[in-house]
Amino acid sequence: MTSSRILVPVTESETLRNTIEYAVHQAIERVTETGPSATIHFVYPISERLTFETETDKTRTARTLLDRVNVWAEEDRGDNVEAVTFETAMIGTREYLFSPSDYADILVQYARNHDLDFVVFDPGFNPLGTTPLLPPLENEVRRAGIEMEEAPIQRERRGPLLVRRGTLTQYLALFGVSYAFYLLLAGSIDTFELVTGAISAGIVATTLWGISLTTPVKPVRTGRQLGRFALYVPYLLYEIAKANVEIAYVVLHPDLPIDPEVVEFDAAVWSALPVTTLANSITLTPGTLTVDVSSQHFTVHTLTRNSREGLFSGTLERAVRFVFYGRAAARIPSPLERRETEEAER
Repeated sequence: MTSSRILVPVTESETLRNTIEYAVHQAIERVTETGPSATIHFVYPISERLTFETETDKTRTARTLLDRVNVWAEEDRGDNVEAVTFETAMIGTREYLFSPSDYADILVQYARNHDLDFVVFDPGFNPLGTTPLLPPLENEVRRAGIEMEEAPIQRERRGPLLVRRGTLTQYLALFGVSYAFYLLLAGSIDTFELVTGAISAGIVATTLWGISLTTPVKPVRTGRQLGRFALYVPYLLYEIAKANVEIAYVVLHPDLPIDPEVVEFDAAVWSALPVTTLANSITLTPGTLTVDVSSQHFTVHTLTRNSREGLFSGTLERAVRFVFYGRAAARIPSPLERRETEEAER
């Protein structure tokens, strides 16, 4: 790769996360070699033609994925904020896209309009679903005279596997988590607990090595997340204590001023661990109870108006995004603001 102005088409795939990381790291290397800065454009092709400025299921999916991609890219960029910048966009919204040539045309047009001279393709990029698109699409882009590269990411095997091959880093990570949990439950670091904890952690890590923590463990990223989580815990405890005082006031008030209501909202978090963290944080905070979670859609029972307002203000959501995606990811509109924006666009 020699270009510092890069186009990366994105759709949901198993290899997308690694493709984003590859493109960002290549851009950083390029800036280090030639300077002064690099720009990466992440674009999501919309296969349906939009005749009005309205939100559809596909555009909502696109916005969610582009938000996720931007968070990943910012995380991979690290401290190189001035050196590498990002742009996100939905393309093809004024056309019907059927064939590889259709997708190639909109990608080439976007690249030329934004002075981009290199395309990085995700090996799993396939906006048509079951129909293979990438090989003919790559050929069409080459014919248009734009340089391109398929990210050297190994595709995962299709079909769910219960047991997979783990790495030494994954083994050590699982051992460490198991050991720390054992000592936490024991409440002691005497010699007996240290020895039995090491034996138990070794058994757990050996037994579950190929089942738990099967995604790649990156020590730097994991360390940052653990550090941010250490900041999140006292913040959550503060929110719990504050909510306890409010609920105690309601319970002790002669008129019992409750206003129970079940509300729904789409959270800007994804993957199992962040979603679970947010759902449990909501439940641990008195006055709110997570009733159901489907993907990013939360159903929550709220006891009072204040608890609803706190939920829709997005403070917990921003805090969870801070833990898993970094400080920049925490600066997003609240669920209420996002809902009002969507309603205004309809």
